[in-house]
Amino acid sequence: MLLRLAYLTATNTLAFLRLLPMSDRDKDIEILVLRHQLLVLQRQVGKPAFNDSDRAVLSGLLHHLPKDRLRHLLLLVRPETVLRRHRELLRQRHAATRMPKRRGRPRTIHSIRALVLRLARENASWGDRRIHGELAALGIKVAASTVREILREHGIPPAPERQSTTWADFLRSQAEALLSCDLFEVRTLTGARLYVFAVIEHITRRIRILGASAHPTGDWIVQLGRNLLMDLEDAGTRARFLIRDRDSKFTTASDALMTDAGPKAVTTGIRIPRMNSLIERWIQTCRTELLDRTLIWNQSHLLHALREYEPDRALTPWECPVCRRTPRGITSS
Repeated sequence: MLLRLAYLTATNTLAFLRLLPMSDRDKDIEILVLRHQLLVLQRQVGKPAFNDSDRAVLSGLLHHLPKDRLRHLLLLVRPETVLRRHRELLRQRHAATRMPKRRGRPRTIHSIRALVLRLARENASWGDRRIHGELAALGIKVAASTVREILREHGIPPAPERQSTTWADFLRSQAEALLSCDLFEVRTLTGARLYVFAVIEHITRRIRILGASAHPTGDWIVQLGRNLLMDLEDAGTRARFLIRDRDSKFTTASDALMTDAGPKAVTTGIRIPRMNSLIERWIQTCRTELLDRTLIWNQSHLLHALREYEPDRALTPWECPVCRRTPRGITSS
């Protein structure tokens, strides 16, 4: 645009110099010819198109003339349009020279933002007002609205929404008293279906593969429950609740066995997958790392592979990620 504007300015300057040696009679004849050509052009063209360079040249040439004089000129545009474009050019020039280097308030420094996020994550019950007060006690001057905006940018809602307990927080706080169990399906090399019953301790992440069967029944689940109770007694586990899903293979007899002699069976809610997330995540990890990479021949081969993959070991509470303040991915390997 700037190159075209310079070109039009140079051509108009040369045209003005060409008019200097001409007489008034010649100039009047040329003006009449140009006015007639404009009339012909207006009859043939509905609305001519102007680019930014054309608008700048017209505005620069005609803005010195009074408005009454402009009304008598034969122009392709209205006089009001010429004056409006000239005002826009002046406004854009003034805005370009007065534009500040940085708009709005200065950005909060990184160390303050990191401190706000740390206080919010380590104190789940604190809202933006409490965090703002703690920062003021430390001598850090920042507005409460800035604290709220920092939390919103990182997906942390202000209190009291953050005071609600999530399933992850609940399972982490009650890990010492919880067990989770589930059945999962495995296909052998011949296409036969085998069902594996696994139990996980929340506090130590210890996995117990209690058995596998091609035809799981309620009596089979009851027998595996007896084996689990004996194993828990030998290990000295103090679990009080066993989380299970709503599978029909878990009968009333199996729940009564658990309630009378060991942990109480707790059924997961409808459409609440996070309630039994630990065992579900371990099953996913087992499929990804073992079952999808191994050709299973039969039931004995399956049990051998699972026990080799998840040996009889347990983590101490300090080693277990679920017992830490900031848990990592729920996997067992």
